[in-house]
Amino acid sequence: GRDAAFATELTYGTLRAVGTLDAVVAAAARRPVERIDPPTRDALRLGAYQLLRMRVPAHAAVSSTVDLVRVVAPAAIGFANAVLRVIASRDFDAWIAELAPDAEADPIGHLALAHQHPAWIVRAFAEALGGDLAETTELLIANNERPAVHLCARPGRAEAARLAEEVGGTPGRFSPYAVYLPGGDPGELAALRDGRAHVQDEGSQLVAAALVAAPLDGTDRRWLDLCAGPGGKAGLLGALAAERGAEVTAVEVAEHRARLVTEATAGLPVHVHCADGRAVGRYPALPEGGFDRVLVDAPCTGLGALRRRPESRWRRQPSDLPPLTQVQRELLVAALRAVRPGGVVAYVTCSPHIVETHVTVVEATRRFGRPVDFVDARPLLPEGMPEIGDGPTVQLWPHRQGTDAMFLAVLRRTG
Repeated sequence: GRDAAFATELTYGTLRAVGTLDAVVAAAARRPVERIDPPTRDALRLGAYQLLRMRVPAHAAVSSTVDLVRVVAPAAIGFANAVLRVIASRDFDAWIAELAPDAEADPIGHLALAHQHPAWIVRAFAEALGGDLAETTELLIANNERPAVHLCARPGRAEAARLAEEVGGTPGRFSPYAVYLPGGDPGELAALRDGRAHVQDEGSQLVAAALVAAPLDGTDRRWLDLCAGPGGKAGLLGALAAERGAEVTAVEVAEHRARLVTEATAGLPVHVHCADGRAVGRYPALPEGGFDRVLVDAPCTGLGALRRRPESRWRRQPSDLPPLTQVQRELLVAALRAVRPGGVVAYVTCSPHIVETHVTVVEATRRFGRPVDFVDARPLLPEGMPEIGDGPTVQLWPHRQGTDAMFLAVLRRTG
């Protein structure tokens, strides 16, 4: 109902905006937020979000927040009331005008505060978009919008049009398997309970299907999902494999995630192994040159899914990149060893950060040391997709295609 929607917006909105809210709270309190007791600080964040980003009357936002402080930090009631009244004295745009760096002198810093992203992430997005700050702004705005839930109608088990009619949704714009839900809890849907569909962003569907669409000479019976947890892409690959007489080996290093893959692929020709995907050639289920198609959905910063995980933008740090990119490169080298000559590898990340996309692919192919060709990924996506670039790789974007920011590189091992 209305109360649940309010609580959801307040919670997710505050998590999304916490960096900007902290700047406002610090200015209003005349002290760094680190010097404010954590329960009081959290209450002030919730109050500031109501005052600046929701249509809540100022007196109601102040009163409800003070009531919360009375419960969690009674000694701070007067302080909280005073800070909230300062925050309420001007609107969001006025606070940004006062606190944000000058847009000409420091455009990245200005965008970061105005659009509620850490500056290092804004800088990474701008670089991936060729330095276009106007388009970077569009992306930041899209990242702050609540995304629709996407379903994947599993091939051979459901058709998107019929599923859309069944669940009251609409067929996706691009993926032939996508259905957009208008709202509600997808876990309540019969189609999910009986294995006809699963929750999956349309971008994830597109990159998994692109691997299967890549032209291939010779055998096409053994497919590998090298980083399969929690099982969305393995589920789609398994359904497509069932239609084509192929089998999928799904590898996941974490036991609990491997169990999720097993549940997600029940009844499909998918064999799940709890193992490190880098163990190609050292594990019986991962022979060198043993696969026709390989998917590497590598662990990454997740910067492409900030719409869906609003708090992650403030948890991630630039220091996360070196260990992640090392694993990404090792996994891609392992995938190139696992695929047979003539076979194809799809390298996928849910991040547009250049270091996790182009740099990782170039470095991994260099380390592999044997001939590898890029396959143009654009024809492997549905016809008519807008703004997918000049190839051979593809970067999807929330503000362009309405998907998570999935990166796709398709490689063919030629030697």
